[in-house]
Amino acid sequence: MENIKLECRNITKTFGKVYANRNCNLDVRKGEILAILGENGSGKTTLMNMVAGIYFPDEGQIFVDGKEVVIKSPKDAFEHKIGMIHQHFKLVNVFSATENIALGVDDGKRYNLSRISKKVIEITQRYGFIIDPDKKVHDMSVSEKQTVEIIKVLYRGADILILDEPTAVLTPQETEKLFNVLRRMREDGKSIIIITHKMHEVLSISDRVAVLRRGEHIGTVNTAEANESLLTEMMMGEKVSLNINRSEPKDSVDRLMLCGVTSVNEEGRKILDNISFTAKSGEILGIAGIAGSGQRELLEAIAGLHHLSEGTITYIDPKTEKEENLRDKSPIQIRDLGVRLSFVPEDRLGMGLVGNMDIIDNMMLRSYSKGKSAFLQRKEPKDLAERIINDLHVSTPGATTPVRQLSGGNVQKVLVGREIAAAPSVLMAAYPVRGLDVNASYTIYNLLNEQKERGVAVIFVGEDLDVLMELCDRIMVINSGRVTGMVDGRTAKKDHIGLLMTKSVEGEE
Repeated sequence: MENIKLECRNITKTFGKVYANRNCNLDVRKGEILAILGENGSGKTTLMNMVAGIYFPDEGQIFVDGKEVVIKSPKDAFEHKIGMIHQHFKLVNVFSATENIALGVDDGKRYNLSRISKKVIEITQRYGFIIDPDKKVHDMSVSEKQTVEIIKVLYRGADILILDEPTAVLTPQETEKLFNVLRRMREDGKSIIIITHKMHEVLSISDRVAVLRRGEHIGTVNTAEANESLLTEMMMGEKVSLNINRSEPKDSVDRLMLCGVTSVNEEGRKILDNISFTAKSGEILGIAGIAGSGQRELLEAIAGLHHLSEGTITYIDPKTEKEENLRDKSPIQIRDLGVRLSFVPEDRLGMGLVGNMDIIDNMMLRSYSKGKSAFLQRKEPKDLAERIINDLHVSTPGATTPVRQLSGGNVQKVLVGREIAAAPSVLMAAYPVRGLDVNASYTIYNLLNEQKERGVAVIFVGEDLDVLMELCDRIMVINSGRVTGMVDGRTAKKDHIGLLMTKSVEGEE
């Protein structure tokens, strides 16, 4: 076809004896948005990394504008006008947007920041980006950083843009702004490839959908002719129920009570401002908010990882019914009481797991301090590791595989599974399905529901409002470190929660 911009033919890539991609064929046309769907570990990112010059294929060919090309590095990719925006941003925090965009560009001209800034402004106006070219990266929100990354590849002249999970850390409002920009880029003739796991986004933004399963290309369908059920069946090879079973809370009692919790950062700014709420046993309490509204700091405060300047955190021990003031406890004491934090950050290996250690050793991280001798017992952690691998369908050659060799979603399953296996009485799960495919996400939702039915007080921080409304019994909304509302998960409306996310104080409309 004449308008095919990029084509992959019979691309194969192995890591050791494991096939990441096998005989993959797909293409993207000029002026279209192609979505790539697949389970975690299905080879989506690996395939696109070969197009972007991060990896080199063992077999197969890549064509740009009908001509075969050899891409051995990101520099080669840019020469063919291919740019990739990765999940983890590659920006220098102390530099401005313009400085980051210009970094590494050799256009044969003398370095002139004002000239570069002028071109950046032209790009922003052309596609509708909202960014301050002089703003430092360390002062930016996640969506602003992502905007800088996109402008960076456009500045280098990219006509083919690959975005890896671009909405993973965006609010619904930020996502819609991004999609409007992508639509303008499509109208301008750009070819856009989006790697995503959010089915409703695929159906709303893409022109075609390519599905990968276990490293193989299953097929490409026109979005207008597809639906969620069809795409899920193509991804999994079987029909999957997409309904989250939400049971009614039973015998709920107060388990964790926060009153007037306030925390101040090093600059004297309040990051948590007079937060009060109660988490009950046998229910899932959701926390919604724009990225950076204090969700992380709130959970870290409960876990003893964040200093409080005011307020109390009271935990009622289910064994003794005794009230414990967590503010006076160390993180280890809080954890031993049964309050567990499973936080899945943007960098999954940045918190909680050690990449160079295998899965068994990562299970042992929670018990090193309890060792009674110089010798560590490995049987119990080994059994736990194997149970998590089997129960959560972790794709790995074995329990002795280093965690850094697993795909992001499988790392996540290990992290969440380890905390759930500890049988907590309060489980705080922050972004547990970030970047996971549909099947893996529902595995986690079911695990959280099982914990709820066992009488655990579950606090769930999520990014997808549809999931929050379908999974949670109550939803607390916060903005700028303040509680702006508490709604019933069964009757809540998406637009109302969105409004609460942009309010400044509770009760304000």
